[in-house]
Formats: sequence, structure tokens, C-alpha cells
Amino acid sequence: MSMPLSALPFPNIGPDIFSVEIGTFTLTLRWYALAYIIGLLVGWRICVATVKRAALWPASGAPLTPRQIEDLLTWIIIGVIVGGRLGFVMFYQRGFYLANPLEILKVWQGGMSFHGGFAGVTIAALVYGIRQRMPLLSMADLLALATPPGLFLGRIANFINNELWGRPSDMPWAVIFPGDAAQSCPGITDICARHPSQLYEALLEGLLLGFALLFLAWRRGWLRTPGAICGLFLAGYGFARSFVELFRQPDAQFADVNNPIGYVVQFGDWGLTMGQVLSLPMLAAGFGLLWLAQKRSAIGSAS
Repeated sequence: MSMPLSALPFPNIGPDIFSVEIGTFTLTLRWYALAYIIGLLVGWRICVATVKRAALWPASGAPLTPRQIEDLLTWIIIGVIVGGRLGFVMFYQRGFYLANPLEILKVWQGGMSFHGGFAGVTIAALVYGIRQRMPLLSMADLLALATPPGLFLGRIANFINNELWGRPSDMPWAVIFPGDAAQSCPGITDICARHPSQLYEALLEGLLLGFALLFLAWRRGWLRTPGAICGLFLAGYGFARSFVELFRQPDAQFADVNNPIGYVVQFGDWGLTMGQVLSLPMLAAGFGLLWLAQKRSAIGSAS
């Protein structure tokens, strides 16, 4: 099998934006770190702008004040970093990190899990919300509204870092990723092009889902029904991630000769990847919240 001549070359962009030598110390800013920083700042501004519009919320008002959002941001940052790192360790490379526990602390070397980061943020927000006696569903709606920009930027950073690329493809938008690992494609004798699955996720989880949430919150009044926006975010992300897993390169630690796709749950020739397994609870919780929100909305309309 050979790749199409129309495949796209990988852009000449390195993972580092700049490096500065300060004596024996090297200060480096990476695209991945910048994506986290900008994603958090954009999410914070979305939250502040949203809570200032009283008409968007139920009669009880917005769940947080702008000052409380600033306080919560610190908790969110800790939840993202700790949860994302521990999630990667537990879900994807547990054996390696159990044998080398000090490597867990080396976050700058890469290895973060969205599902772990999501769990970390959920725990941090729950603790903060319970301590402050906040309406938790409306608080969850606000955080869900602010999350897609970070997802979009994070996936763009994955693409720039030449990581988490997709399976071999002959589509005209397939990308020729550099490196021996990316070019190791069984059955392909020519240059190997792959699905830019990071960009698929950026478009689905970031842009499409983000615009849908903002439109429904700001133009259709969904924030007045607690749980609706959060439910749509959970279901939307779970579906998008599960779909893109069909195009992502299998996780090497789960794949072998008898399981080339890297299923962690397998039924004959069919199975689920780790990303799909971790997305199933999000789908279930999302549809559950949407059902609860619809039921509450129907009761409120009837009364």
C-alpha cells in the first residue's frame, strides 16, 4: 500500500516556543504549557462574563460571584495538573510508573490524561462548592461552559508536539508526521500519512461543542435549567472522544499481535479502547443530567 501524493507535510513547528539560558538554568516555554495557560484564562473570562448576566440564570441567581471565580481558579489549576497526571499514570502507564515512582513528578516530560484532569477538577470544584454552599448543578454548568477552549488549545498543542496522531490514512488531508514511530506503518512501503486525529478532537470537542454550549446558554436560556449545559457537555465530549478513537493510533501499551487496535475490553473482533471506556461514564452521566434537567423544566412549566 502506498500513500497519496496529496498528503500534507507536517508543519515546521517545534514543541518549544522559545528557550532562554539563565546561567546554568534553561527557561523554556512550550506550546503545551501555553495552551493550558490560555485555556484557563479564556475559561475564566467566560465564567466572569456569564455570571454578570443575571438574566441567564434561575431566579436564585448565578452560582458564583466574579471574586469567587478567581478563588476557584486556583483549585481548578491544581485539579487539572494533579488529576491529569495521576490519570495518565493510572490509566495508561501504570506499570512503568509503579517501577519508577519519581517519574510521576516529571510533568514537564509529558503525559496528561483529560479524563484524569476532569476527575481532578470535579473533585476540586465539589470541595470548593460544598464549603461555600453553592448550587452545585449551576456551578457545574458554568465550568462546563468554560472548558471547550482549553480542550481546543490542548489538542492543537498535541498536534504541534507530534503526539497522539491517528491511524494510517489515504485521505487527502492526511498528514505525514515525522519520526520513526509515526512512519512505522505495517503494510505501507512508501511514506506513511496519518489521520490528524488531534485536529478532529480540537474541532469536535473544542469548537463545535464550545459554540453549541455558548449558543444554548446565552441565546436559548439553558442555564436557567440547572444541569442542562453540564449534561450536554458530558454527553458531547463522550461522543466526540469515542468517535475520534476510531481514527486514533492505538495505545502501544495495549496493542499486540492478537489485539492490533489496542482494545482494553474485547469481544472477538470488536472492542473498546481506553479512551472509549473512560468516556462511557461521561456519556451516561451526561444523558442522565439532560433527562433530569428536562424533567425539572417540564415540572416548572406545568406549575
